[in-house]
Amino acid sequence: MYVKNRMTKNPYTIEANAPISDAVALLKEKGLKRLPVVDGEKVVGILTQSDIHKVSPTKATSLSIFEINYLLSKLTVNDAMTKKIITIDANSLLEEAAVIMRENRIGTLPVVENDKLVGIITESDIFDALIDLLGFKDSGSRITIEAKDVPGAMADIAATFKSLGINITHIAVFAGDGVREIIIRCTASETDELEKKLNEQGYRVKHVLKN
Repeated sequence: MYVKNRMTKNPYTIEANAPISDAVALLKEKGLKRLPVVDGEKVVGILTQSDIHKVSPTKATSLSIFEINYLLSKLTVNDAMTKKIITIDANSLLEEAAVIMRENRIGTLPVVENDKLVGIITESDIFDALIDLLGFKDSGSRITIEAKDVPGAMADIAATFKSLGINITHIAVFAGDGVREIIIRCTASETDELEKKLNEQGYRVKHVLKN
């Protein structure tokens, strides 16, 4: 799965030289947490609510509301935005985006194509993709199977499903110490016969969740 398949396309943006008050109004009006900052079509930064708070007077200020508004009117987005920006290409793998976010402790990546901003991808997009990949909202059964980490185990398990006419819709594998936990989402709602057959073949059915 690619970043372009899960990103928010054509996101709201703001120019670097725009007044900070314009950014505040846009964030509030659209219910946004962040804004990519652009210079033409090129992304040059990102502005978050936290960035705005850092340059805004605190609630303990002795300034009047008129003085506060005057100061804010003099600030531009460029004064508050995060300028050290990390981007990702639209054709990158979704896993690459997740790794970059994790390693840099950031929740958003502007997505570019030929140096042009075409979208943004967030932690929420990654979470939604994970839910879809695991098929958690689908009807059927989610079966956790423990198997030895040996060649052919996956093919053997799949053959067991096939022999009972059960369709596998999603698979995830988690490695352990010499064993693997195989998470299989299938269309069957009744799994007693399947569980029995898997156990007889030396696999351990650890958990079954039915939707």
